[in-house]
Amino acid sequence: MRLCPALLLLCLRGCLSLTGPGSVSGYVGGTVHVRCQYGKSYKDHVKYWCRGKHDTDCKTIVEIKRNGEEKKNGRVSIRDHAENFSMTVTMENLSEDDAGSYWCKIQTFFIWDSWSRDPAVLVKVHVFPATTLMETTLPATTPFLPLVNTGHLRISTSEVFLLQLWPLLSSVHFQVLVFLKLPLFLSMLCAVFWVNRLQKTPGGI
Repeated sequence: MRLCPALLLLCLRGCLSLTGPGSVSGYVGGTVHVRCQYGKSYKDHVKYWCRGKHDTDCKTIVEIKRNGEEKKNGRVSIRDHAENFSMTVTMENLSEDDAGSYWCKIQTFFIWDSWSRDPAVLVKVHVFPATTLMETTLPATTPFLPLVNTGHLRISTSEVFLLQLWPLLSSVHFQVLVFLKLPLFLSMLCAVFWVNRLQKTPGGI
């Protein structure tokens, strides 16, 4: 069946009235939030989140039918914010397999032919290893990793103190202080005490 210009314009207008972030990024074990904005005319339509390279054959993960409600399917949930014409998708406890192409989509009913398609916007989800998060958040001058009690590794207070003291012990200034300045100061102090003792001794200088 062939679309008339009026219906084609209506479909084009519907496709342009749905927008999204384009791409979002998260880390393994973390959470990402995707917010898609839709036109006022879609306030009462079904919204859904699907995965696939193309919007025409993507697999629906979760959908929502009524304004203001929230639906959840496993680690993925969707909420419709009718007051500001947007929907939010939340993906929790991410894994590397979650990376890929997703679509914010709206179910429409006003076109009934083989050429019709629901308004959709592509969202690329990127998932990075958790080690990348640790490397990017640690300062470049950090001498050692933060100590965390994981339940399997227990570090005593004395070991923590030694680990924190090690950067000081390895510094050049500290080594000069210990091996040069401190012995010189002690030698001068002993000499002063020795002279004072000789002056107090009978027959001393």
